[in-house]
Amino acid sequence: MLGFTLKRLGLAVLVAVAVSAAAFLLLRASGDVATALAGEGARAGDIENIRRIYGLDRPLVVQYLDWIGKMAHGDFGQSLYFKTDVLALVRDKLPTTALLALFSLLFALAISIPLGIVAALHPNSWIDRACLALAVLGQALPNFFFALILILVFAVMLPVLPVSGSETWANFVLPSVALGYYVAPPFMRLARAGMIEVLASDYIRTARAKGLSGASIVLKHALVNALVPIVALAAVQLGFLLGGSVVIETVFALDGLGYLAYQSISHLDLPVTQAIVTLLSFIYVGLTLGADLVNAWLDPRIRVG
Repeated sequence: MLGFTLKRLGLAVLVAVAVSAAAFLLLRASGDVATALAGEGARAGDIENIRRIYGLDRPLVVQYLDWIGKMAHGDFGQSLYFKTDVLALVRDKLPTTALLALFSLLFALAISIPLGIVAALHPNSWIDRACLALAVLGQALPNFFFALILILVFAVMLPVLPVSGSETWANFVLPSVALGYYVAPPFMRLARAGMIEVLASDYIRTARAKGLSGASIVLKHALVNALVPIVALAAVQLGFLLGGSVVIETVFALDGLGYLAYQSISHLDLPVTQAIVTLLSFIYVGLTLGADLVNAWLDPRIRVG
């Protein structure tokens, strides 16, 4: 297990470095930052002064190494628009996005795993097709459109839930449902496929021959093994939820990283955008690493292979 952990850790570090370099270069390639900061109608001399002040006249390799060195010491620079420390700004917004991602993931698991189990227990029946139809609908329905429907029903027609803000748990209900339903279909399909495969295995037939109840076979024997691939998917989806909440946070006016990313992109605030992209990428890599280790612990065949 130690060798497997060290190998995965080394790979995660390499991926994190590659992602940070890609984020740095892609953001620089999106346009001339100095020209954007100077504004329309700026003189060439003013643009050159801005380029020199912010170190944008240096080679990209030097800029990247300087940025990565400062980032390693917790220095993400100063926001060009908010005029404050970038790390402090991101740290203040991260809890809101983390709560939204966690609640969305829990909602997705709460509806997808039971649907997957029910579909697997009735394969190729109308129940199975109904569950699959719900999964297809969740994947096909844009989350912002579903969010608007939720607002119309639960905040306008039936004013029972708040539509904006992040002060209480009630503020996270509608955005969590909108975002969670969008990521639920892959869990449902994976749970269904895993349960069908496990229920057809020899040890399940042995358990049935011993007279164990259907609930005991499904919950204590089949579900445990069927959930192994869902652990890896949950980590990937959690990373997606952290980085893919820009639209939902904007619709519901949640003061999180997604809305901050929208503001920083709108105002060409490169240090903030760069910090958000890099931080979320590192979190995504860490979650994937954690999922690999948990799967290896649950299934020894993975680390042996």
